[in-house]
Amino acid sequence: MSTVVGGAAAGLGPDAGRRRTVNRLKRAQGQLAALIAAVESGADCGGVVTQLSAVRGALDKAGFELISSAMRDCIADSPAAPRAGDDDSAAGRKPTLEEIRGLFLRLT
Repeated sequence: MSTVVGGAAAGLGPDAGRRRTVNRLKRAQGQLAALIAAVESGADCGGVVTQLSAVRGALDKAGFELISSAMRDCIADSPAAPRAGDDDSAAGRKPTLEEIRGLFLRLT
């Protein structure tokens, strides 16, 4: 399990998430080019659907990487959450795990 240190997972540079996302998007771009070529050449339906599924999977994984990187940054950059009995205003406090889960579920 990695820990968050200075806005980045321990052992990774601050742009590691961005690099992973770009790599996934480039993979999706190559798969999309192959899909377009298959459709243009009249490839069989099964192969086209398989390639379409691969493109969707690559895009989904890139989206997840973007979301998880943003969530790590949000957590690392947020001020500490107030303790029980403190002002219960949500402004200026670190989100709870349940709030983060709720945000993620809204994006899926």
